[in-house]
Amino acid sequence: RYMDQRGLTEKYDQIILAGASLGALNDKYPSWTEVFWAHLDLAIQLHQIHKLIVIDHRDCGAYKLLLGEAAVKDPETELKSHVTQLYALRSTVLTRYPQIQVELGLMALDGTVTPIA
Repeated sequence: RYMDQRGLTEKYDQIILAGASLGALNDKYPSWTEVFWAHLDLAIQLHQIHKLIVIDHRDCGAYKLLLGEAAVKDPETELKSHVTQLYALRSTVLTRYPQIQVELGLMALDGTVTPIA
């Protein structure tokens, strides 16, 4: 729905990993990281993408399991955990692909997305 509202219907590749940004960069499941980079590499080669939109969501079970309950114990702490991980992924993407724009967001359970600068 979010992508449709932005006028991007059928104009994007989609990668879904548990934890979104955390799924793309974590030590516990390195194969997820490999899948993320392989998919992004192909999307760049096949579709000449110029932007990566990464959307985490609140009340994420992967964050609870991979980072622990303390990382998401309240809304403010949860936001900080997501922002830290989103920034880390953006930094890594820009190191590998400086030509790619990276847009970050955090989705509430009602589907609204808050941009993360």
